[in-house]
Amino acid sequence: MTDRLPISFAIVGVQKAATSTMHTMLVRHRHVARARAKELHFFDDERLDWSAPDYSAYAADRTTPGQRIAGDATPSYLLWPAALERMHRYDPGMRLVASFRDPIERAFSQWSMERKRLADWPAFHEAIERFGDLSVLDGFPAGKTSREVRRTTMVARGLYGRQLERGLGVFPREQWLLVSFRSFVTSPESVLDSLVDFLGIGAWNRYPSLRSNPTPRDQAGPAPTAADMERLVEVYADDLALFSRLSGIDVSDWPTTRIAAGTLAPGDLAADLARKVGLAEED
Repeated sequence: MTDRLPISFAIVGVQKAATSTMHTMLVRHRHVARARAKELHFFDDERLDWSAPDYSAYAADRTTPGQRIAGDATPSYLLWPAALERMHRYDPGMRLVASFRDPIERAFSQWSMERKRLADWPAFHEAIERFGDLSVLDGFPAGKTSREVRRTTMVARGLYGRQLERGLGVFPREQWLLVSFRSFVTSPESVLDSLVDFLGIGAWNRYPSLRSNPTPRDQAGPAPTAADMERLVEVYADDLALFSRLSGIDVSDWPTTRIAAGTLAPGDLAADLARKVGLAEED
């Protein structure tokens, strides 16, 4: 019989903040078993009977004797109504990792990913309008499938303060490792060391190489505007201050914070985002 390791840690968020890269590097550690998929989407599966869930599939095969732990990396868990509560019922001792990046940059990266996948995905300014509903933070939207919710919560995913506040009400702070996306990009080895310390699995024999997952650079259509940036700052500014207090992560140099403080022009951020994906700036 194959030796199975139950999942004991999860990278729970946020999408487009290096969760895939972090997972890819982490499963190269000699003590970490690789699950059947990076994103298991177990606790955000609304088709399951959550009154009596079957946890038998929430595990990974041990392929070498030295593997001690296994994890899941589903970045929608932090956002998803009831996902962390379901996880707590599965294992109150779960170790949770979450990576965060500037919410406007994160939203734009998600938009660019979906735009590349689907030819009819709306332009950025329209996506803000169509996918700006924040009600998912209060409960699973009626009449929606899980796939629809994952794709259309572009704006809500950036409300990190509300999500983390709820998460800390489910799992105690000592079971969380909170990572800055910028820190991971600029100092990956330092973050990797903090990961193995947090998971209690011993030092790296050799650091795995950093695998980037860049935003697509050949988009078409209208560029984001200063007005788009201003609208998103209105959504995020107060929540970002809450997030900084709860997490201890310094967000003073994040573009959203700088626009709110008046030290970055909204049009400058819009132009920078446009350049990153090859969009022509609007006159």
